[in-house]
Amino acid sequence: MDWRIGRLGDAALLLELDAGIDAPANARVHALAQAIATRRPAWTIDVVPAYSSLAVFVDVDAFPDSDDPLADAQQQLQASLRDTDAGEPAASARRIEVPVRYGGEQGPDLQRVADHAGLSAEDVIARHAATEYTVAMLGFAPGFPYLLGLDPRLATPRLATPRTRVPAGSVAIGGAQTGLYPRPGPGGWNLIGRTDMVMFDPMRDPPTLLAPGDRVRFVPVADA
Repeated sequence: MDWRIGRLGDAALLLELDAGIDAPANARVHALAQAIATRRPAWTIDVVPAYSSLAVFVDVDAFPDSDDPLADAQQQLQASLRDTDAGEPAASARRIEVPVRYGGEQGPDLQRVADHAGLSAEDVIARHAATEYTVAMLGFAPGFPYLLGLDPRLATPRLATPRTRVPAGSVAIGGAQTGLYPRPGPGGWNLIGRTDMVMFDPMRDPPTLLAPGDRVRFVPVADA
C-alpha cells in the first residue's frame, strides 16, 4: 500500500500517494477513485481526484451514534481498500477527440511557444496533436481539465501578466501542462488554439464534458 489517509477539514478524508506528480501516480489515483465509486459506502458524498491525492467527502450524519464519524469512515475506507490493486485505470476510460483551430486569433501565443521551444509553429501543432492526453483532474474553474502527456519540448512558462479575459474553448500551455479554458475568464497560460466544443454547461448532465481519467486527442482543423 503506497498511500495514506488523513483528515481534510471536518467532513472529508484525503488519500495521498507516496509519489510525485506523474502519470503512473495519477493512474493509481483514478484506480482508487474507481474502487471507491464501485463499492460506494453509504456515507460517501463525493470523490474528487487530483494529481496524486484523492478527497472523499463524508456524510457525517450517517454515523449518528459515533463520537468521531471521520475516524469511523477512515477505518471503513482503509479496510475496504486494503487489497485494492491501484494500478492502471480501467480500459473503459473514454477517448474523446477535440477539434482545434491552432494559431491566428484563436491561438495568439502559438509563436511564443514555438520560439521558446526552438521549433516552427507547424512543429508545435504537430507535437501537441500527436499525443493522447489523460485528464488528471478538474480544477481552477468548473470543467477546466489538467491534461498529462504534454511533449516536454513544448513546456513554456506562463505569461508574466495574465490576461483579464480568455475566450471559452481556448487550448493552452502553462509550464509543463496543457488544458482547456471551459468558460471566459482570466488566465495566464499560453493560448495556442481554440475549440468550439462546449467544455462546461450547467444545464447539461453531467455539466462537464471531460471527466478525470478520460483520454483526449487534439485534432487540428482549418477555419471554416
